[in-house]
Amino acid sequence: MPAIRPLAPEDSVETLTALLHASYASLAAQGWNFTAVDQSVAVTRERLAGAQAFVAEQGGRLVGTVAVRGPKPADEAYIADPPPPLYTTPGTAILSQLGVHPDWRGQRLAEALIDAAEAWAAAQGHRQIALDTAEPATALRARYARRGYAEVGTVQWQGKTYRSVLMCKPLAAAQPEPTSP
Repeated sequence: MPAIRPLAPEDSVETLTALLHASYASLAAQGWNFTAVDQSVAVTRERLAGAQAFVAEQGGRLVGTVAVRGPKPADEAYIADPPPPLYTTPGTAILSQLGVHPDWRGQRLAEALIDAAEAWAAAQGHRQIALDTAEPATALRARYARRGYAEVGTVQWQGKTYRSVLMCKPLAAAQPEPTSP
């Protein structure tokens, strides 16, 4: 299993962007123009601003990624749109840019990345974690539902070929590290 670690300053945002493009290519083939399908390096940087990104690395190669952040200010754009109220709710972390290179699918790597994002969000004191995905992407919606995410609304992002489902999951409070006597 690849090592999961925080994105480091020396990691290439260009390489991360290429990983996202490869990860989302199968979704693009289904006609869903997720932002990560073809986002520029500048958009990757913008989406990472204020977020904690995690990467999966195997043999020096980035093979998976996810980003998580706290709630957005109501006046801050979410890519090109105002954020939905869920994304501005205090105590809400936002999960985004989950991607696994096609060569690494089927090995529970996405689950390990989501685990890292959820643990980070809980450790930061967030009470819930939210995300959005394409409404017609039934396999993705089912994956999140199995993890305890409930559908709580929909949103139509500007320029998208699909409506998105907003999903949310409560987080358990982070447990303090045990101390030695």
